[in-house]
Amino acid sequence: MIHLKVCVIGSGFAGLSTATHLADQGHEVFLLEKNDSPGGRARQFKADGFTFDMGPSWYWMPDVFDRYFKNFGKKVSDYYDLIRLDPSYAVIFGEKEFVDVPAKMAELEQLFESYESGSGSKLREFLSQAKYKYEVGINDLVYKPSRSLMEFADPRLLYGVIKMDVFQSMAKHVRKFFSHPQLLKLVEFPVLFLGAIPENTPALYSLMNYADMSLGTWYPKGGMHKIIEGMVKLAEEKGVTIHYSQEVTKLKHSDRKVTSIQTTNKTFEADVVVAGADYHHIDQQVLDKEVRNYSDEYWDKRVMAPSSLIYYLGINKRLKNLKHHNLFFDEDFSSHAHEIYTDPKWPSKPLFYVSAPSLTDDTVAPQGCENLFLLMPVAPDLGDEEETREKYYNLIMDRLEKLTGQNIRDHVIYKRSYAHSDFKQDYHAFKGNAYGLANTLMQTAILKPSLKNKHLDNLYFTGQLTVPGPGVPPSLISGHVVAKEVMKDFS
Repeated sequence: MIHLKVCVIGSGFAGLSTATHLADQGHEVFLLEKNDSPGGRARQFKADGFTFDMGPSWYWMPDVFDRYFKNFGKKVSDYYDLIRLDPSYAVIFGEKEFVDVPAKMAELEQLFESYESGSGSKLREFLSQAKYKYEVGINDLVYKPSRSLMEFADPRLLYGVIKMDVFQSMAKHVRKFFSHPQLLKLVEFPVLFLGAIPENTPALYSLMNYADMSLGTWYPKGGMHKIIEGMVKLAEEKGVTIHYSQEVTKLKHSDRKVTSIQTTNKTFEADVVVAGADYHHIDQQVLDKEVRNYSDEYWDKRVMAPSSLIYYLGINKRLKNLKHHNLFFDEDFSSHAHEIYTDPKWPSKPLFYVSAPSLTDDTVAPQGCENLFLLMPVAPDLGDEEETREKYYNLIMDRLEKLTGQNIRDHVIYKRSYAHSDFKQDYHAFKGNAYGLANTLMQTAILKPSLKNKHLDNLYFTGQLTVPGPGVPPSLISGHVVAKEVMKDFS
């Protein structure tokens, strides 16, 4: 086997996954990270005794994490401790309608039945179909590099594509099973973060409901950054070297190859480069025009998943009427979705999400205090001036205080906001997006930006703007897929 020197750009989930898989195959791997700590959007910061996860807060698809560490003869428990949440999360439909979504399936069926007679058995049928989609989709389809249609020229896969409802919308699919508006919200909410309204999202993504309701919602003790810490430790065990505060500014090239990687203060050389940083930024800003994969027009036509307006709050008292994860659906789902995807603007009556990890984990807040993470999904590419951030802070806090029946604002002792301009500053995020490329039918598999550069034989891409798509588990898988392509191309 050829011994390669590999440069990976970016230490998010995809970058760390790529680096570790290639190092495990005996290659010399180094990783260049723009920021002073690892994790990309899954970074962590500490302030006034509070520990905040900056980005991902939901731990779904535990089997994907299990498989990742098993690839290297390790277990998740070698690196962090997992807690299954029960209830998985709470949904707040109104002042007197708080619904705890139970982890146990029998209780979940009873909850559905309480809204709509016969929906318990319908849920079983719905999740049985979703399980098939999950098993074929997550165990097979998402591991396809999508470099050629021939990858899918397998009768079993072609049959699977039909059976997985790729050409039917999520909205139409779920209405075959449920009609009560609250149940529809419960079932459709995961697609809000996939980048399209349910009417435009393939029903394939009911696999997310299987991940949610059957596989459960988990929490790594100490926060989601514990996963990153585990991945960094494993990468270093495999020989990966990580260079922090090294922003890549130029990829020099000659004879169909990247010849050197320039950062703000150094020059590196490698046989292979894998970009786990923002694809659009590398393609449009770091590469010379003649070797870019795509044009400005191509990128402008991409449908992006939402951005987010986030507040990290430290509260100097314990709070009531909240669970670890809380979805505030007390306003109209469709109008907020419309203002994200169809007519992008700052929303008039937004839905929002609150995470209170200190209810599960006493290490993330001082004694007697609460750690809150507030997130409002918003359209990408909006202006996020301080006045706008403050307006929505007060709007969300008004509703949060009213619905949970307590004063919170007067007890805030730490506050930080994070939105579009921060995503651009910290990650060069295209249009300030938080979740990558929308999972629409026209942006699936081979219709996503390619994981390989067309002009440079040793440049690859990984992460949420290429296959298989956005989210933490897909990013782990993306790194593995790209590593396999590198090994195949250079074997």
